[in-house]
Amino acid sequence: QLVESGGGLVQAGGSLRLSCRVSGRTFSNYAMGWFRRAPGKEREFVARIARGGTRTGYADSVKGRFTISRDNAKNTVYLQMNSLKPEDTAVYYCATDPGYGLRTRVEEYDYWGQGTQVTVSS
Repeated sequence: QLVESGGGLVQAGGSLRLSCRVSGRTFSNYAMGWFRRAPGKEREFVARIARGGTRTGYADSVKGRFTISRDNAKNTVYLQMNSLKPEDTAVYYCATDPGYGLRTRVEEYDYWGQGTQVTVSS
C-alpha cells in the first residue's frame, strides 16, 4: 500500500512537501517515482529516485525547483516542491518500480498510491 500526504492549496512561489509511505513491500527493493495528472491531461513523470537514494532524475519542467528524497528506515519517499507555479496544479502520485535506470513511463511502475491534490493559485 502506498499512501501520499502533504498536498494542499498554496500561492504561486510557495512550497509544499509531499510524503508517500509504503507498506506491505520491502521498500529498499524498489526505485520510487512521483507522477502527476493535471486536469484534462495525461499522467506525467515528475521525479524518480533509485533504491539507495543516490541517483535521481527529474522532468525538465520541475528541474531546479523540486527535490525527491527517500528514507529507507521510514519506508517513505518525499517530494519537496519549491517556487510552485499554477501549472504545477495536479494530483500527485507516488509509485514503485522494480526496474533499474531512469525510467519515466507510467507502465514501468507497478504499484500506485491514490494521489494527493496540489493546487497552486496565481
